[in-house]
Amino acid sequence: MNTDGRSVPMQERKLRCGHTTGTCAAAAAKAALMMLFSQMPVNAVMITTPNGTALHLNIEDGEFSEGSASCAVRKDGGDDTDCTHGTLVYAHVLLSEEGITISGGRGVGTVTKKGLDQPVGSAAINSTPRRMISDAVRDLCDKYSHKGGVSVVISVPEGEELAKGTFNPRLGIVGGISIIGTSGIVEPMSERAIIDTMKVEMNVRMSSGSKYLLVVPGNYGKDFVSSYPGLDDDAAIKCSNFIGEALDASLELGAEGILFVGNIGKMVKVAGGIMNTHSKYADCRMEILASCSLLAGMGNAEAAKILSCITADDALDIISDAGKMKDVMDIMAQKIGFHMNSRVRGKVRTGAMIFSSRYGELCRTDGADDLIRCLEGGQ
Repeated sequence: MNTDGRSVPMQERKLRCGHTTGTCAAAAAKAALMMLFSQMPVNAVMITTPNGTALHLNIEDGEFSEGSASCAVRKDGGDDTDCTHGTLVYAHVLLSEEGITISGGRGVGTVTKKGLDQPVGSAAINSTPRRMISDAVRDLCDKYSHKGGVSVVISVPEGEELAKGTFNPRLGIVGGISIIGTSGIVEPMSERAIIDTMKVEMNVRMSSGSKYLLVVPGNYGKDFVSSYPGLDDDAAIKCSNFIGEALDASLELGAEGILFVGNIGKMVKVAGGIMNTHSKYADCRMEILASCSLLAGMGNAEAAKILSCITADDALDIISDAGKMKDVMDIMAQKIGFHMNSRVRGKVRTGAMIFSSRYGELCRTDGADDLIRCLEGGQ
């Protein structure tokens, strides 16, 4: 990996990496403490991220006196920019009698729900950034023979406004953004970030007492849930294309059940055992619908028409015209249920409700009704 951590080859393209808010916070804390100890300005600082990348980061807005110092590092999202790209992350340091304390200032959120990286009431500065800050502070204290403590306050002046464009309000982090990052580097087009966010949200739901999880692939599913009496769309967790990872997480977190509510365009793929529904991995929508139609007694000519369709709704038109909608959907639901149950090895109750934007609700897998009742009861 390049020593500046600026780019890595991904999927045969050269995409520029960035650095996390956690890396910004640690670098700013290091530079501020250097200024406090040396009483000299610092224009750049080198910091090594948890994945071993050495970064040379520019320091902005540095100030120091005999009692304190502060400065900022600008967040760089690389080619995977989000709402925090370009914002300044500040560190303000003070010498204290003993220990290293790390707290959040303006624009850093406060944790209000269980299940997150930090306990309720703490600043939303995750464990890896806290460790990076502590390590940098400890090294400098040794270098300058400081035997006392250091207080570090991390702030993001734009954080409260930026948080409106993040998952923080759903996760119970109020008042600002989170200072995050496990590797210290923002990897462009990271699917892992989506999966990790989903798992955090599932953990938050379960830590609040929920035994059953309601999961939707995206906005279509969430909108359908909002129109369904008894189900709370605010409780719906988005899994994007990662059906398999959502099932894995339900097992890992000890959920008693998981219900998916999704559009047939994605959920039909699960009937073929496809657990990542992104088209770059597999499609087979028409092949699966055609095979289900044949099993339901439709003719070869009708199956051939389905194979030539572009959208799932177009295929449903053919199935509906043949009067076989219930038969075909029941077969598809049985296959979806089989593959979901196999993924969790029967250790979590699974279910799915499948709908179409054109035809409404199409079918439910075995066990879906019981899961809906559990979710309606707030379990």
